[in-house]
Amino acid sequence: MEQRLTELEMRLAFMENTVQTLDATVATQDRLIHEMRREMQRLRDELGGLKLALPDDARDEPPPPHY
Repeated sequence: MEQRLTELEMRLAFMENTVQTLDATVATQDRLIHEMRREMQRLRDELGGLKLALPDDARDEPPPPHY
């Protein structure tokens, strides 16, 4: 009985360590995902600004002077 209890305690300690490691990994990934979302939104905003600066249709642009 004592051996079984010791084995269960060791398994529990191992599982607690595993859960802590997974929790830290998930927290790190969550921070990275939030950073990537912010960067993606910044890039979308920047691309939107560039689209507004470009003419709607390249055919509406006058030909270059060498034509």
